[in-house]
Amino acid sequence: MVLVSFLFSFSEPLMMALSNSSWRLPQPFFLVGIPGLEESQHWIALPLGVLYVLAVVGNVTIIFIIWGESSLHQPMYLFLAMLAAIDLVLASSTAPKALAVLLVHAHEIGYIVCLTQMFFIHAFSSMESGVLVAMALDRYVAICHPLHHSTILNPGVIGRIGMAVLVRGLILLIPFPILLQNLIFCQSTVIGHAYCEHMAVVKLACSETIVNRAYGLAVALLVVGLDVLAIGVSYAFILQAVLKVPGGDARLKAFSTCGSHVCVILVFYVPGMFSFLTHRFGHHVPHHVHVLLATLYLLVPPALNPLVYGAKTRQIRQRVLRMFYIKGLI
Repeated sequence: MVLVSFLFSFSEPLMMALSNSSWRLPQPFFLVGIPGLEESQHWIALPLGVLYVLAVVGNVTIIFIIWGESSLHQPMYLFLAMLAAIDLVLASSTAPKALAVLLVHAHEIGYIVCLTQMFFIHAFSSMESGVLVAMALDRYVAICHPLHHSTILNPGVIGRIGMAVLVRGLILLIPFPILLQNLIFCQSTVIGHAYCEHMAVVKLACSETIVNRAYGLAVALLVVGLDVLAIGVSYAFILQAVLKVPGGDARLKAFSTCGSHVCVILVFYVPGMFSFLTHRFGHHVPHHVHVLLATLYLLVPPALNPLVYGAKTRQIRQRVLRMFYIKGLI
């Protein structure tokens, strides 16, 4: 409830600013879906729908288990609950409209709705990256300073880290829709995408877009560059500490505690970087390939993250099995 109230209070001025400029709002945008694959879009919607259902069920289960088990109120699991909440918002900001476009041809999306969707998608992608940094910090403290883990990452510190991640995502991404208000959209309002993606909207403008492009690139490089650097430094220290541990079994056990996090990092950053690079520099990549990759990038991590942590984390796996076992008895 606190998170929802904070988001509402933070985004209310933005919505008022957009509404107050309604006298010059362009026509609603038209989302194509998957350009070039219009005849088979309903088949593409099926796996996307499955991914969305997995994302909702998996992340709600993770949040429910961690919320209800006091023994799981530890840094690793609290950060995992944050990740699950962000994944829920990220998937729900993308999938419903994308599925409506692909299944029932609900192509039209209002100007303000489009900018709001774009803001939530990019802001919560930034927040997910920030939580992955926080989880890397948790692994570093747990392995390199195990005796002081609970002291260093106490609930107050975890709360402040979560708030910093939230505020960073909001502050960096609020300029996206505000800057878009300054653009002039002459005639074309057709977005060759299944959702409102920042650069796809910017490309429709017939006025100068250098500020929008420069700020978008700066934010992407700042967020991804600093976060990947922080994660890399954390794991460099972790590797250095683990290699000093005598005995192969002890080293393997130390590495296994990082396995889930490494998998989640790869699932999030590798497709994201590929999608980003092909969008800006991959002029020979077919457009429908880019759109598919960009859509999957927003749905695959939220769907896979609960499965990765459920399979690799014994405490989560035991709670899930116990929950379904009790339901089976009922």
